[in-house]
Amino acid sequence: MREKTTGSKVILGIRFDLIGWREAFEIINGWRAAGQRRYVTITNPHSVMLCRRDMAMRNATQSASLTLPDGVGIVLAARLLGYRNAGRVTGPEFMLHCCDWGREYGYRHYLYGGGEGVAEKLADRLSAAFPGMTIAGYYCPPFRPLSEKEDAGIVERINAASPDIVWVGLGAPKQEKWMAAHLGRVEATAMIGVGAAFDFHAGIVKWAPAWIRQMGLEWLYRLIKEPRRMWRRNLDSPLFMAGVICQRTVRAFRATAGRTAREEEYDS
Repeated sequence: MREKTTGSKVILGIRFDLIGWREAFEIINGWRAAGQRRYVTITNPHSVMLCRRDMAMRNATQSASLTLPDGVGIVLAARLLGYRNAGRVTGPEFMLHCCDWGREYGYRHYLYGGGEGVAEKLADRLSAAFPGMTIAGYYCPPFRPLSEKEDAGIVERINAASPDIVWVGLGAPKQEKWMAAHLGRVEATAMIGVGAAFDFHAGIVKWAPAWIRQMGLEWLYRLIKEPRRMWRRNLDSPLFMAGVICQRTVRAFRATAGRTAREEEYDS
């Protein structure tokens, strides 16, 4: 079930919730109070283009209760389409906010994803950064398809830890598909896909400095640092913006055609 938010708008066929950090956290807090089980996607232009090529990814993203705007391209698209928005809600920063704010409510966090040993390092660093927060558990899955028995064992392990939030760091589109497949099985208030946040906050990959992130140039920083890995996904950015321009053009044409039809009906 999708959450109904005042910032819900469609960009290239994907419904985004163009809300801020605190509003997103308060919505999750509401799910917790109501005993609900949902998941959150944090989606950038590359993920939107994956949705256009991969129906399973599209269905998983559209089935999320919240889809938050990651990537400066999403914010630019929202402005181009005339949508009010609260700016970017990136996975790495949203994770830190929730770890901080969750202490007041006694949140229990579970870390699922990352390479070997990454989740453990992440747990240590988050615990040091946010005294009093509870890491209920962590698990780094193998980089291969899991058998049904293995998957059931992982779900049992997560549920035994009684987490409120399961942070999923598998990268797109794997994390979106995993959350969709485990909705109703994982007994946590929210599963939240945060991708590279695991590597950044565990100290495995250097996170872009704050001033670069504030300028919306994190994509360039990562491209320079990891060109072999990042160049291909950055090809999706111009394709995304071209699609948004088409969406705006079609919408403007329909609006003009609608006005013309109404005027002709009035004149007759």
